Amino acid sequence: MPTPTALILRSPGTNCDLETAFVFEKAGAFAERLHINRLREDPSLLQKFQILVLPGGFSYGDDVGAGKILANQLTHFLGDELRKFRDREKLILGICNGFQILLKAGLIILPDEEGPVATLANNKQGRYEDRWVHMKVTSQKSPFVKGLDRLFIPMAHGEGRFTCREQWILQGLEQTGQVVLKYVRPDGTPANEEFPHNPNGSSHDVAGVCDASGLVMGLMPHPERHAFPTQHPHWTRQGLKEQGDGFALFKNAVDFFKS
Repeated sequence: MPTPTALILRSPGTNCDLETAFVFEKAGAFAERLHINRLREDPSLLQKFQILVLPGGFSYGDDVGAGKILANQLTHFLGDELRKFRDREKLILGICNGFQILLKAGLIILPDEEGPVATLANNKQGRYEDRWVHMKVTSQKSPFVKGLDRLFIPMAHGEGRFTCREQWILQGLEQTGQVVLKYVRPDGTPANEEFPHNPNGSSHDVAGVCDASGLVMGLMPHPERHAFPTQHPHWTRQGLKEQGDGFALFKNAVDFFKS
């Protein structure tokens, strides 16, 4: 079986591409980091890969809004190629800034004639938050979360509050299984939009969403920052697990193609 291949797409301001590529390699994939300008020059490069990842960071400094500039580049220069990539049953993952990019590019939730129906707005607290959070998998629609139940991983962002234009839109996403991750309390009960369990005030505690196919997924917390057991903040007291909670997302993506 050929080794699955992952493309880690970077741009000025991206700062989690090395860690993301490293974890994919540990999960059994061949990972390559590529600048957005190289892909714009030759969109056919995308055909070499089975997994596309937009990692965390501050693409283009978030100068006109988190992820907006890179989202515009994807939409105007690579939109058709990315949709073909997905339609060939390949996987796309957006982490933190990458989630913001995918959402604003319309690759997770399609806009309507009035514009975007969902976005990631400023944190309700009005400040950047950097902390560990508990999440519960609420849908098995995406291969990235196959077989998972609970995750404890760090988040670090200033614009992560998931919100929809209308309440019925969010209800529809939940009914179709597109809301795949929600913030919860340490005991697994709903966060009920309360800080710090819900770190940004996301509606209905949403932490991760996928598209209608399940092949494109985005989440605000950073699974690559808890891929290994010694990254857990309390491992010296609680003991080492076999692997960090976030590692399973990467392994699931690799196994999706191995199977």
